Amino acid sequence: MYQEYEAGFFGHSGLLLGGFPAILLFMEKLDHIDRRILTILQRDASLSLEELGEEVGLSRNAVWRRVRVLEDSGVIRARVALLDAERIGLGLTVFMLIRTDRHTPDWLERFAEATREMPEILGAYRMTGDLDYLVRARVADVKAYDRLYRALVARVDLHDVSASFVMEELKDTTALPL
Repeated sequence: MYQEYEAGFFGHSGLLLGGFPAILLFMEKLDHIDRRILTILQRDASLSLEELGEEVGLSRNAVWRRVRVLEDSGVIRARVALLDAERIGLGLTVFMLIRTDRHTPDWLERFAEATREMPEILGAYRMTGDLDYLVRARVADVKAYDRLYRALVARVDLHDVSASFVMEELKDTTALPL
């Protein structure tokens, strides 16, 4: 099904699928084995290829080829360690609800750059409806949130910012439904 190719016309090495780089022809529909591999890796990305193969009924090499295609195609973006925020002193999740009276490309670039450069900000989203942007951040406490707020408004003009603090986390997962 897959065969390897060396760097050449496409500028990188990788796997061939039907004679074409898998990264360019990644299947629109993942098969049941790919979905099973992804489900297992979302739960525990530290499993060895042997362990993963046992769970899905494939050899180590077959699993390695599939995982490599999933990585080359961008389906698997990264393998990371998930930390317990409370245990490292970041016990407060805050959602910042932001409205702006500016919608120029320059303003948007400054806002996006500011959010990318502030490590407390875990996600920033442009929204539809009455709200322009929703920002999700993790901080130690309300004082730390105030420092984050002041740093953000010092970098970007904002029309209205309000915050909602999470009182109880009912569900928080990185696993996507497959």
